Amino acid sequence: MEDIPLSSLFHRALTTAAKASNLPTLEDETQELVQSALSDLRQCTTRVAKLALFSPNEQLADIPTRDLVYLLLPYVLSEVQSRVRATEREDRIDLVQDVKSHLEAYIHYLEQYEVITPEDRDLYGRPTSSVTDPAKRRELKIKQFKREKDIKARIEAVRKRMGQSATDPSSNIELIASVLPDPSKKAADADQESDADTEEILREALILLLRFIYAEAQTQLEKTNEELELLRNAPPLPPQASPSNDPRTAKKREEDDMWRLDAPLNKGGPDGKGPLLDPQGKPLRPFVLLGSNAADRARLQAQVFQPDHRLPTMSIEEYLELERQRGNIITGGGPASEQKPTSKEQLALDAEQDGTAFGEQKAEEKRQRDESWAQYTDTHPKGAGNTMNRG
Repeated sequence: MEDIPLSSLFHRALTTAAKASNLPTLEDETQELVQSALSDLRQCTTRVAKLALFSPNEQLADIPTRDLVYLLLPYVLSEVQSRVRATEREDRIDLVQDVKSHLEAYIHYLEQYEVITPEDRDLYGRPTSSVTDPAKRRELKIKQFKREKDIKARIEAVRKRMGQSATDPSSNIELIASVLPDPSKKAADADQESDADTEEILREALILLLRFIYAEAQTQLEKTNEELELLRNAPPLPPQASPSNDPRTAKKREEDDMWRLDAPLNKGGPDGKGPLLDPQGKPLRPFVLLGSNAADRARLQAQVFQPDHRLPTMSIEEYLELERQRGNIITGGGPASEQKPTSKEQLALDAEQDGTAFGEQKAEEKRQRDESWAQYTDTHPKGAGNTMNRG
């Protein structure tokens, strides 16, 4: 791999990582691309360290334009490594810690060489989650969004001046790859690359890109710290019980066997004569689905063609008669009931039958009723009960 130029190796890693960013993370194809990109990026990191491209004693103006692109190596490593598949929690914790270290290294480089402005450092210097006031947190997020939007618009303007494609990149990896010059065109555009104006435009684009990725790295670092805290504080997973010893699994297996046409092999089939089907579903011996005699077959056949709803069990007349016996039907009323005398009127008529025992009995009942009513009216004057709502 030493014969491949560093710029070509970095461009190949970016291209592979951009392909992986548009695929599902858990797919094997995606993981192959991720591992290939990680291998190229680690080689780039090793070669940058051997060449000593960056020194703490240098300033931003001392770094050549062609070397500025490799300041993005830690961020690209964090983006690609975050897509590595990790099923176990311990593996995920190690992975997140590596991502965090790469993001911190990138932020340290940009602050060391003063690539970012003091305004950006004040704006992204603290995580938004540390702001307790919701209004101030919302105001901070709005300022960060506007700042990122402004820097990205300036990057797009520079890309147009460089003659790059007008398509909007779908990820930060594609954005980085679109700003960097293609190493394959280096020989054909040698004269153009030596032009001072082109060099100045490329340097401006790279510095703007570094500042934009700085904002993205600060956001990703905050999310990474939150995920790392959740992973460390998560309760331990319960020990998985063996399927053979778990009573719930055994019960579910018995319920499943109840509805199987072929019972398990250890039970000898539904009739105890061995299994009906092999594991592939092929019949091993003849069997019938209906009853073994004619009576059972006729009974099961009669149950096939039936209405799909419940049929009535009695007629309407039978139902009304049953309700009448229960006392749920009110009788009487009408013109005949209107002409019929009331109980007081009937009592007066019966009391007028003089000379009979029945008449004397009714006359006594009428006398007692009138006397009781007279006593009630003496003790209860008219209007005495209307004391709360007179009117």
